[in-house]
Amino acid sequence: MMFGRMALANSSFVTEFLLVGLTDQSDFQIPLFFLFLVMYIVTEVGNLGLIILIVLNSHLHTPMYFFLFNLSLIDLCYSSVIIPKMLGNFVLSKNIISYMGCMTQLYFFCFFVISECYMLTVMAYDRYVAICNPLLYNTAMSPKVCFYLIFGSYFMGFSDAMIHTGCILRLTFCDGNTVNHYFCDMLPLLQLSCTSTYVNEIEIFIVGGKDIFVPTLIIFFSYVFILSSILKIRSTEGRSKAFSTCTSHIIAVFLFFGSGAFMYLKPSSAGSMDEGKISSVFYTIVVPGMNPLIYSLRNKDVKVAVRKTLSRRRF
Repeated sequence: MMFGRMALANSSFVTEFLLVGLTDQSDFQIPLFFLFLVMYIVTEVGNLGLIILIVLNSHLHTPMYFFLFNLSLIDLCYSSVIIPKMLGNFVLSKNIISYMGCMTQLYFFCFFVISECYMLTVMAYDRYVAICNPLLYNTAMSPKVCFYLIFGSYFMGFSDAMIHTGCILRLTFCDGNTVNHYFCDMLPLLQLSCTSTYVNEIEIFIVGGKDIFVPTLIIFFSYVFILSSILKIRSTEGRSKAFSTCTSHIIAVFLFFGSGAFMYLKPSSAGSMDEGKISSVFYTIVVPGMNPLIYSLRNKDVKVAVRKTLSRRRF
């Protein structure tokens, strides 16, 4: 009897998935293809350019830019996990991904998105130390401490991505193989399962909630102390400089965590998957492309690095 059930499960096991994409409106397919292609190019060029600038300019070899280097590296890889397959939805009649390809995409998506959560948290802590305890900055943010913070961010991404993917792997997918999304995400995959998803829902609530609430709390309290310290600065120039170093990070945090929380922490009955797809565009495509612009256009050090690099090229 048990072997009969196993054979039935194996015979109905899905070997590939069909990605629906962002929209099924044929009139929008080509315009959206070029729009997201341009966004992908901007994301890759922007993040790669920021990485090169940080490597080539010694005055950027500080903890703040070491973290920004890793954030750009995450965004560079993160967008490549999602966007190329998404572009296929706009030009292919059927955008098919294999079962293992889907699980692989899910794992790396979880790895990079969770790593970015904690990287943004580390960057908030760095700004807290720099503004609230400037005399202790070199000690508190020593190379050893920076290494542990970076390692911790990637480790959280690695371990939690393993948990998320492992819980999806335990599910059985029978006849339905149409994923109502433009990539293999957890929520649309849960809708396709023909077995109970209760454990998965609890796991997403606990692990996903931890990856959103813990970084959010740390960032929030970091900026409470930062704001308190900034208000104590008497000179207008000093306040302006302190605010300018934090504004870029606040914008990136708001866009990333806001769209992620809307997608994963709302009740499953609220809204529709179409709303979720629009929300996920922000943290999978828009934010990785905006981070280089946010941190470069508002940053004097990066502007100086660009001028120095270009002058060396001309020389």
